[in-house]
Amino acid sequence: MNIGDVATRSGLPAKTIRYYEDIGLVKPLRSANGYRMFHASDVHKLAFLGRARALGFSIEDCRGLIKLYEDTDRESAEVKQIAEEHLSRIDDKIAELIEMRATLATLVDACAGDHRPDCPILADLASKQQSLHLKETG
Repeated sequence: MNIGDVATRSGLPAKTIRYYEDIGLVKPLRSANGYRMFHASDVHKLAFLGRARALGFSIEDCRGLIKLYEDTDRESAEVKQIAEEHLSRIDDKIAELIEMRATLATLVDACAGDHRPDCPILADLASKQQSLHLKETG
């Protein structure tokens, strides 16, 4: 199969497939004229990677998951550890987003949104920038 066929079957753009090849996640064979030659197993691996990336796994996590997937002697505990670490990172991001949302909601509520120039949103952004600048220079 050529890269266009593989892209259609795996659901990944050709550019992503080339990137995955560049970083060693997939290793298609090359024909004498240099064209990539993919097999059904490559399509399956690319679909696997696409699903893992859609769940937010990092490239390094994907590298580990593919290695474990291909290892029939693997222990599921290794797979679970990677997934648990990723889940923990997701939980951390969710907590950060909740905090961001609460702060922004408070600022939006405090802003009159009228014709006057006073704006607590801009004042807060400026005060945060000034405190960051003071930390950097202090």
